[in-house]
Amino acid sequence: MLAIRTRRRKAVALATAAVLAALAAPSLSATPATATTAAAPATASDYDSTYYKDAIGKTGDSLKSSLHTIISDQTKLSYSAVWDALKVTDQDPADSGNVILLYSGISRSKSLNGGDTGDWNREHVWAKSHGDFGTATGPGTDIHHLRPEDVRVNSVRGNKDFDNGGSGFTDSGGSLTDSDSFEPRDAVKGDVARMIFYMAVRYEGGDGWADLEVNGSVDNGSSPYIGKLGVLKQWNDEDPPDAFEERRNQVIYDAYQHNRNPFVDHPEWVEAIW
Repeated sequence: MLAIRTRRRKAVALATAAVLAALAAPSLSATPATATTAAAPATASDYDSTYYKDAIGKTGDSLKSSLHTIISDQTKLSYSAVWDALKVTDQDPADSGNVILLYSGISRSKSLNGGDTGDWNREHVWAKSHGDFGTATGPGTDIHHLRPEDVRVNSVRGNKDFDNGGSGFTDSGGSLTDSDSFEPRDAVKGDVARMIFYMAVRYEGGDGWADLEVNGSVDNGSSPYIGKLGVLKQWNDEDPPDAFEERRNQVIYDAYQHNRNPFVDHPEWVEAIW
């Protein structure tokens, strides 16, 4: 049985490498991209008898506690290492020289990373001021919630909580914002929700970091909370994991942090916990 599991994990790793090698040659593009890839990702059942075995069958706080223990076993990246990691995890399936920007959906050259207008930078989906963890190694460098985004769009999001409503803005790609909240474009609403739920399970007040929690507010400021819970649950239901999100989860597991976002593998666990 162990040999079968070992062969399966090796096959998944080889499949991930094949995806990276097979993607098209680079070019510059500024058009919205779709988050799809032709490769078949690993399925949740591939990990239920191994990685998730201590969580299967549980609900509520018991499930949350088990998942916390499982996903806390990870390799941590430095903030500078995040640049190169995102160039792989968020690579455009249609153009290997580009990354897909989270909120805008734009495909932009990997080389345009930085802090100037027209560049992309490292967006903390769980805003780093919500819990005051900054960019220190830990929650500030966890690539399960760090994504490439246009510098100006990143600034528009700022540290706002997530909710429905608002107005569009330059390069929004369909995302909306108002004075106290941000609504991502439809294609990544579930992605955003599952990243937030991952953070709330991974960081529970141990190892020197704040206890991050999801609540029903949109005015959380520097408190270690992000909302709105009901809206994020709705987004998780309405936008299930797609091939891009599943591939990203696999690449992070195989090549970088060696832990998984359990809500990408099992989106139904959101309702089981919250």
